[in-house]
Amino acid sequence: MPSSRSRSSRARPQTVDVEARRLALVIHLAFFLLLTSALVRYVLRHGGQPQVPAVLTLAGVLAVLYVVGRRTAAPPPATGPLDLRGSRADPPASPAGIPGAPAVPGRPPLTELVWLGALVAVWAVLVALAPSFAWCAVPLFYTALRTLPTRPAYTLVAFFTVFVVVAQLRLADRVDIDAVVGPPAVALLATAVFTHMDRQATRQAVLIGDLVRTRRELAATERREGTLAERQRLAMEIHDTLAQSLSSQRMLLQAADRVWSTDPEQAQAHVRTAASIAESSLNEARRFVHDLAPTDLAKSSGLEEALQRLAARESTAERAVTCVIDGAPGPVDLPDRVQSALLRIAQGALANVREHSGATRAALTLTYLGDQVRLDVADNGRGLDPSTLPERASGVRGHGMPAIRARVGQLGGTLTVESAPGDGAVISAAVPLPTTLSAAEAPAS
Repeated sequence: MPSSRSRSSRARPQTVDVEARRLALVIHLAFFLLLTSALVRYVLRHGGQPQVPAVLTLAGVLAVLYVVGRRTAAPPPATGPLDLRGSRADPPASPAGIPGAPAVPGRPPLTELVWLGALVAVWAVLVALAPSFAWCAVPLFYTALRTLPTRPAYTLVAFFTVFVVVAQLRLADRVDIDAVVGPPAVALLATAVFTHMDRQATRQAVLIGDLVRTRRELAATERREGTLAERQRLAMEIHDTLAQSLSSQRMLLQAADRVWSTDPEQAQAHVRTAASIAESSLNEARRFVHDLAPTDLAKSSGLEEALQRLAARESTAERAVTCVIDGAPGPVDLPDRVQSALLRIAQGALANVREHSGATRAALTLTYLGDQVRLDVADNGRGLDPSTLPERASGVRGHGMPAIRARVGQLGGTLTVESAPGDGAVISAAVPLPTTLSAAEAPAS
C-alpha cells in the first residue's frame, strides 16, 4: 500500500511537480558546480598549507550531507507552500522525522531541522577556513526557503549573506564596495525569484484544483440531469404501455364479472380480449427492457400500419376507433424516435379517451405536410376545459397529458387541445421534420 507521502505527491498537479523538479535539478547542479570550482581554486592556490586535509574533508562532508538531505527530504515543502500573501500555510498533520510523531503545524520535522543545522554548520566552518566556498550559499538559499517557515528562512538567508560578505572582504584584503553590495543583491534577487515562483506554483495548484472540482461538479450535475431525464422517460414508457394495458384489462375483467351469469359468451369474450392485451403487454415489457421499438412498430412496416393496428385493437362494441392517413411520407422515412413518440402519443391519447371521455367514436388522423407531420386524436366524448389540464403529473395517476406534452416537446413540436364540456375533444401534435434532401438530391426544376 502506498504511503501517505506518495499519495499526496501523486495528488498534486502534475505540471507543478515537473516544474518543481526542473528547478530543483538546476539548483542542485549549481551547488555542486560552485562547490567543485571553489575546491579546485583552493587546492590550486593553497595546496601546501596544513589545513588542506581539513578543508577537503569538510567539503566532502558538505557534499554528502547535501545529497543525503535531498534524497530523504519530502517532495513538497515541509511546512506547505507560500500562500498568496507571502506567508507559509500550515502543513497538514503528517508523520515527521520521528516515527509515529506528528509534525507540529508551521514547523518542519525534527530530522529536517537537524539536517539543515548540520549543513549550515559545516558550510560556516568551511567558509571560515576557506572563503572561496562562500558562494555555495546561493543554492543553500533555496534549501532554507524550501525547508523553513517564512521568517526563519529569511533569517537564515540573512545569516548566509553576512557570512558571504565577510568571506569576500577577507579575500579582497580591503574594503571593496562590490564585496559589500554584491552578496546582499544576489540574496535579494534569489529570494525574490524563489518567492515569486513559489507563489505562482501555489496559484497554479489552486487554479487546477478549482478546475478539477468544477469538472467534477459539472459531471455530477450531468449525471443528475441524465438520471432525471431517464426517470421521466421510464415514467412515460410505463404509463403508455404497462399502465394503460393494466387499466384496459381491469375494465374488461370488471365487464366480464358483471355479465358472467347473464351472458357467459360475452364474459368469455371480455376475458379473451383481456388475455390478448396481457400478451401484448408482455411483449411490450420485454422490448421495453431491451430498449427496443414499440411492439406495434416492430410488427409493422411503418408508423401508418402501427396506428391502424392500434385503432383496431382499441375498437370495441362500445367504441369504434378509426385510422386515417392523409398524404404520403417524403422520400425518406420518419426517424425512429419520431415514429415511436407519435405512436406513444396515440396510445396515451386513446387511453384518456377510453378511461375519461365516455366516447362512442374516436379517430386517429396522421397528416403529412411536407415540413412537418401532424397526429390528431379526436373523440365525441363529454369533452373538457383545456385550461384544467395539468402541466405536470400529480399523484399516482395523471401522467397522460403531461407525458404527451413532454414527448411533443422533446421532438421540438407543438401540442394543441381543442375541446369544450359536452363537445368532444381533439388533441393535435405537430412535429417538424428535418430537411433530409441535399441540393444534389433535390428534384430539378
